[in-house]
Amino acid sequence: MSIHLSRDLENVQRRLLSLASAVEELVEKSIRALFDRDAELARALMESDTSIDLEETVIEEECLKILALHQPVAIDLRRVATIVKINSDLERMADLAVNIAERAFSLAESHPVAVPGTFRRMTDLTITMVRDSLDAFVNLDVALAKRVCRLDDEVDRYNREIIDQVSDLMKAAPAQVDPGLHLFSAARQLERIADHATNIAEDVVYLVEGKIIRHHPEALST
Repeated sequence: MSIHLSRDLENVQRRLLSLASAVEELVEKSIRALFDRDAELARALMESDTSIDLEETVIEEECLKILALHQPVAIDLRRVATIVKINSDLERMADLAVNIAERAFSLAESHPVAVPGTFRRMTDLTITMVRDSLDAFVNLDVALAKRVCRLDDEVDRYNREIIDQVSDLMKAAPAQVDPGLHLFSAARQLERIADHATNIAEDVVYLVEGKIIRHHPEALST
């Protein structure tokens, strides 16, 4: 690897990790706004992802410049490809976090609703997946990345349980219909954030081993 390629890769990865930190914070705050019924925080978060969108564009442009100027191969090419994909997943996570903030704002303004305990477990697990997928990328930790992938099924299970629980709540009390729909939506956004964390984890495996494990669940046991 040339000195210039090494420098440019380090710079773009540094920007990616800074973006990851901002997205992780946005996800955590959106969830806090939901549980705390904090309309003010939710409103602020709803207007906060413009800088993330701009940074996502800059990182993508920098990766394209690296491809054009240095024509990397092998592990260096996989690293650029992985950064591009993770960059996109992070931007989508930010959009989903803003969607959760919108639901949090609506819930804060609506009839109080009992949030199922399963919802807290789902949010905790989703945040863990986001953090661990990024840690796996930083440390090139394939074992951790595969563990994140395996957790996705558990998030899906929690999501189905929440749908059943909130459906029962809405049937029992018509006043809970509107807030229940907001909870449905928030749970769906969380489930999609977990999907993006899984994507990042799968990309880590590709980066380290050169293997595409998406759609190959048997690869998670090796």
